[in-house]
Amino acid sequence: GRMAQDMTEKELLKMELDQLKKEVKNERQMVSKTGKEIKEYIESMSGEDPLLKGVPEDKNPFKEKGGCTIS
Repeated sequence: GRMAQDMTEKELLKMELDQLKKEVKNERQMVSKTGKEIKEYIESMSGEDPLLKGVPEDKNPFKEKGGCTIS
């Protein structure tokens, strides 16, 4: 596709309209409801979250394989 700065105003408005036509079909929900659901899901999965509990050394694919000494 072309970069936005190369497009005419009419083309930009058509692009925006097409996007809004897609978005209007999205089901809307109250943040007060979904926020609580998201929080509960995150808390229920926290035991499996490597960012919270860390990665065991033997399962860490990014662990240094060996050292290098310069003499």
